[in-house]
Amino acid sequence: MTERISSTSAAEADDDRLPPARFAYGGQTWKEIAHLLANLPLSIVGFIYVATLMFTGAGLAVTVVGLPLLAGGLRGARQLGKAERARARALLGVRIDEPSPLPVRRTGFFGWLWSSLKDPVGWRTVLYDFIRLPWGIVTFTVTLTSLFVLWPVLPFIARGLTNVDRALVRGLLSPSDELERRIAELESDRGVVVDTAAADLRRIERDLHDGAQARLVNLAMGLGLAKEKLLEDPDAAAAMVDEAHGEVKLALQELRDLARGIHPAVLTDRGLDAALSAVASRCTVPVKVTAELETRPAAAIEGIAYFTVSELLQNVSKHSGAKSASVDVWRSDDRLLIQVWDDGRGGAGLDGGTGMAGLADRLGAVDGLFVIESPVGGPTLITAELPWRNRQDEPAR
Repeated sequence: MTERISSTSAAEADDDRLPPARFAYGGQTWKEIAHLLANLPLSIVGFIYVATLMFTGAGLAVTVVGLPLLAGGLRGARQLGKAERARARALLGVRIDEPSPLPVRRTGFFGWLWSSLKDPVGWRTVLYDFIRLPWGIVTFTVTLTSLFVLWPVLPFIARGLTNVDRALVRGLLSPSDELERRIAELESDRGVVVDTAAADLRRIERDLHDGAQARLVNLAMGLGLAKEKLLEDPDAAAAMVDEAHGEVKLALQELRDLARGIHPAVLTDRGLDAALSAVASRCTVPVKVTAELETRPAAAIEGIAYFTVSELLQNVSKHSGAKSASVDVWRSDDRLLIQVWDDGRGGAGLDGGTGMAGLADRLGAVDGLFVIESPVGGPTLITAELPWRNRQDEPAR
């Protein structure tokens, strides 16, 4: 009896030393097998869709309904491509960005029709679904057979077949990398430009309403009162006219400042060097300006460069605590480079509440760069880079 108990304990001890039961294949292999087995039914669905809608639309292209049917089919193909990309992410580990959506056109039916018919994403998805049927048959047959006959080498077979699937997904369902990225950047930049323009318009309206407009209203009221007192009390009328003269001077100064904030005359007449020197003269810190430009850039680029330097020098005056500063502007190939340096306390950043983030957005909207090097304790060096565009000859006025 004791001997039987001892043998039982030994058997239990042997069982404890055995590894836990598990599948022969790893999790990724089973995902690849599932993907290969699903190829056939999904490729049949895709092929039927393409054959029904695409071929029917092309065949009826000479009729009224042909092209709209083809356009709708291409838009639907985008959804098939989206589903295939999701399946590749889940089962094959292929990470592919979604293509940019079709642009929203406000030109009515024909704009919708044209944008759909020339959509490269839709056409590539149609090609993908068209060539997938024979490949789906091959992968389904080989995988199912290997599960029963060649199961020891099935992981290697599955990896080879799914590598072909990965190549097909990347080649036909990926966005056109450079073009799609550029479209996304331009859409983002367009929003920044629109928001910036709207903010500038609100600022100009506010400045006019609160400044020059209010002063001119007071001036008109003062002149009206002076007119009434002209015969009754000439001395009082003269004093009121003198006061109105002072108001006119202040209103003119405010309007000049406002016009300078929109586009200074010196920039238009004499270029970036003179305009930046004028900005530097108003800075509370001594500023050395060096502008090495043989020709003038396009007016839009020149204006952005001017306002960038103007904003940076305002920050130097208000926040830096610097004793000296410098501005360097030069051209390098097809780029306009700006560097603003000061020996202040440093610590500047895009999140410092000094308008740096707005400057970075404005420069980014025109394919520019904005780099800040500002360690705590200083000095601060800010580099702005803009694309160079040649100034076009303006028509004579």
